[in-house]
Amino acid sequence: MDRPSDQQNTTEHSVPVADELSVALDDEAALAERSRRALMAATRWLPGMMLPSSDGTLQELSAEARDLGPDVGWDRYGEHGPVAEVEKRVTDLLAKPAAAMFPSGIMAQQSVLRTWADRQGSRRVAIPQLSHLLVHEMDGPQLLNGFIYERLTHGERQPTVEDLKAIPGELGAVLIELPLRDGGYKLPTWEELVALSHACRDRGVPLHFDGARLWESAPHLRHSLAEVAALADTVYVSFYKGLGGLAGAAVAGPEDVIEEARRWRTRHGGTLFSMLPYALAALRGMREQLPRMAEYHRGAVDLAALLQERGLRVSPDPPHTNAFRLFVEGTADAINERRLAAMEQDKVVLCWTFSDATTPGWSWVEFNVGPATMEWDLKEAADAMVELLAG
Repeated sequence: MDRPSDQQNTTEHSVPVADELSVALDDEAALAERSRRALMAATRWLPGMMLPSSDGTLQELSAEARDLGPDVGWDRYGEHGPVAEVEKRVTDLLAKPAAAMFPSGIMAQQSVLRTWADRQGSRRVAIPQLSHLLVHEMDGPQLLNGFIYERLTHGERQPTVEDLKAIPGELGAVLIELPLRDGGYKLPTWEELVALSHACRDRGVPLHFDGARLWESAPHLRHSLAEVAALADTVYVSFYKGLGGLAGAAVAGPEDVIEEARRWRTRHGGTLFSMLPYALAALRGMREQLPRMAEYHRGAVDLAALLQERGLRVSPDPPHTNAFRLFVEGTADAINERRLAAMEQDKVVLCWTFSDATTPGWSWVEFNVGPATMEWDLKEAADAMVELLAG
């Protein structure tokens, strides 16, 4: 008998492997569906803001449109109407000459960075290793705009003047993320931020703030949004995270830079026929949620302290914004099964899905404080969290 070829062996042994993969994918899909159903059925939430009903959201946005009055009308292709109202509100809050609304933050930041890179004559952009642009955007900024990223930092920390000095040569821009979400929502000190701003201006390189959570950062920095924004040449802000909007973002800065960013918005396909619902939700968020950011930050600091008193671990300690990382002993699979079973039984969402930490035998989750959190007695919330997570 002829000896089987390597290819035959590989094929024969690949069948059970494929079956195991199929079973694993089916299990993952089933778990995701269980989680989705449990979230939809929940009647009480602890993190962030409770998922609103679609019809309730539309009714609120309709009321927002009525409050603007009949003269505001519709926006068209990124101009006029509630979009113009959003841009005016952002320029007032950040004390910048101009602002442009975008359908997404990814597009907004690519557009303004491309503008700076063309003006500076360099596609080299200095950013933290854990920047959203490197971690979550599938190389889009490099593939679409040819950016060359220089790592300002490695690991879970904010960049300093010394980090900038370590990068020689011409730069198109410097970007820092406030806070560094994948570093555990960490912020620099005010003094570090001022020093980096001065260093960029002395070097003649534009400084851009990735302010996806800039609204949430001002309380810890103990300066107004306008004072924070004054340290950067351009600033990006998001409307759907802490503000609870549907989608959308804006960039603010000098009039000529923002006008050029608008041109890149068109080139990236971001000039939608109308952004009416996104703009209305942004206006609602700036009116209702923005004034509460200091309250949410205090809530995060207080809740983190209560959790630590009960034997859990948080980072940073104390939290820099309304969000922090929570670390628990145990595997993510075991904790997530308890979490999901409790959600199904009690109709209460205490936390999001855990991931395994780099330390063996430990897991972690992001926790953000919002309007739903502030409806709880925080001691009750901490006790409920400990009871769930300690098993």
